[in-house]
Amino acid sequence: MKKQGKLEAILWNVAMPGFSQIISGQILKGLFLVISEMVINIMGNFNEIIMYSFLWEIERAFKTANYQWLMFYPCFYMFSLWDGYRNAMPETEKRSYLPFVFGAFFVTVGLMISPKFKIFGVLLGPVFLPMLCLIPGLLTGFIIRALTLRYDQLRLDAKTNQ
Repeated sequence: MKKQGKLEAILWNVAMPGFSQIISGQILKGLFLVISEMVINIMGNFNEIIMYSFLWEIERAFKTANYQWLMFYPCFYMFSLWDGYRNAMPETEKRSYLPFVFGAFFVTVGLMISPKFKIFGVLLGPVFLPMLCLIPGLLTGFIIRALTLRYDQLRLDAKTNQ
């Protein structure tokens, strides 16, 4: 079986968490992720919230949201993406998890503050604000990853020069 590329692994899991795991032969893990996604999605009313958000019925999206279940979704989703990526990445790649972790954290915070946080006086709702929060989350993760990798390289160079 051909090994997936990193982008392919992420894109299949964007379509549905667990798909890249199934494609790569990790059937049980993939099925667990697919089923878990469906349970969290249904219990959180996520598809309805997405529909209402795209119809710009933001208040209806807030009323439909089950935050007790939705709070699981960002971490679950980003873990699924990272796991697919990790299986496809080279063994030498380090700290690839950092953008995914910070992305999950920022999206979760965006979800929590979405009922109160306005941008230019507009409530973006439980879908669009968390999506926007992914950008600073990924940027933070990539910056911290670059800094820690640079720090590791400086330490290695210092040891080599001794």
